[in-house]
Amino acid sequence: MSITTELVGQVANGADQPDLRGNMGPISRELDVATCAVKGTIPAGLRGSLLRNGPNPLFEPIGKYHMFDGDGMLHDISFGDGGVSYRNRWIRSRGLQAELRQGRAVYPGLGEVMNFPDASLTGDAGPVKNPANTHIIGHAGHILALWEGGLPTEVTPGLDTVGEYNFDGRLKGAMTAHPRIDPRTGEMFFFSYSLFAPYLRYYVVDATGALVHKVEIDIPAPVMMHDFIITEKHAVFLDTPMVFNMESLGEGPMVSWKPENGTRIGVMPRMGSAADVTWYEIDPGHVQHFWNGFVEGDRIEFSGSRFDAPNFGIEGDAPLDESVASAVAPHPARYWVDLTAGTAGWEQFDDLGGDFNRINDNYNGVRARYLYMSAFVTEGRPIGDFDTVARYDEQTGERATWFAGRHAHVGESVFAPDPDGTAEDDGWLLNAVYDDRTDTTDVVVLDARDISQGPIASVAMPQRLPFGFHANWFPA
Repeated sequence: MSITTELVGQVANGADQPDLRGNMGPISRELDVATCAVKGTIPAGLRGSLLRNGPNPLFEPIGKYHMFDGDGMLHDISFGDGGVSYRNRWIRSRGLQAELRQGRAVYPGLGEVMNFPDASLTGDAGPVKNPANTHIIGHAGHILALWEGGLPTEVTPGLDTVGEYNFDGRLKGAMTAHPRIDPRTGEMFFFSYSLFAPYLRYYVVDATGALVHKVEIDIPAPVMMHDFIITEKHAVFLDTPMVFNMESLGEGPMVSWKPENGTRIGVMPRMGSAADVTWYEIDPGHVQHFWNGFVEGDRIEFSGSRFDAPNFGIEGDAPLDESVASAVAPHPARYWVDLTAGTAGWEQFDDLGGDFNRINDNYNGVRARYLYMSAFVTEGRPIGDFDTVARYDEQTGERATWFAGRHAHVGESVFAPDPDGTAEDDGWLLNAVYDDRTDTTDVVVLDARDISQGPIASVAMPQRLPFGFHANWFPA
């Protein structure tokens, strides 16, 4: 049953925690605004909804707060013939409902994840909160809010929470926040990682929404694996030395970088078994977000933003008013696997730091010419605090950028295809841009063919959109 009671946020950030300051700070209101102010002209073909997910804690956190911890909040920016409307809602997760019954936070953050609250406080919500705060996707008639530590959470087109979704009981554990949907077959592919063996599971959902294939894959350690890619024939995983500290979980860093473990590319047929996975050793490195992958002949290529040695600062014992996350940005890198020779490798293809990599999703699994990234031009910005949108042309090697400004903070660019277009880049990039001088957010519309000209339209949000993670376009 959908739960629609209006909620009001209660976070004061009394401990002055860095992930609750500025644009990282949560908003406290749920709004329905029929008409938003627009500068410029909204393209006639841009009709549908931009749905964005991100952390927005309802209650003052217990102990150390990390941006990965916050309750999921969905923002719907809908473009119609009558203008642009806005709606936002907290995701009413089972964990948040348990806290609502107590009138306070009862779950600690990921840095103290093993400090389970008493079952008398959580009821049937379990010992770890599933905030559903990372991504939002649509597949087979379902809209699913994702968090890679638990089941997806279904919501309605109006953003009401339906509840956790388990594919008719076929999914027993977690689902990655980055599934891959093949636009040609309608299939959805995803995986889950676990702190306990088996550490990696792989799943296939057919176009009707039925979970039809699952495989347990043996890897040597519990690793953080956030994203993967598909080709028309394969599923491809990156097994990196971003390892969970099982021996000291809850008493130190949640994950550690252990380059001595090495990094491997795993390749398997899309409907293959665990015995079909082939592993290829490469230099240690980690990718949080990939653009895309494809196969031509016996060669697989894929690309993403590569960290030499990431540190996301998930530490419960760090000072409350300090962040221990590294500010070293990842860089665009291209990976390859030669299936005949049994070799693999990678190369960096630009020195511009950035992440939140996106493409025109109609090209998922096949060669895409255009790659879009949120990037850093201003020095010293922390991970995720982007100020630039970049576009790469894989055919010409050219890079185009739009710098939003010294006081601007851009999010993830989502590609909205032009329904009358024929070329891969016929469409628009939508991005939520925060201005720290005015404490306001505009959703900007960039022409995906020429982002350097800047926004062709800007939509003033009726309230600030806090820093969020991922979004998707849902055409009308």
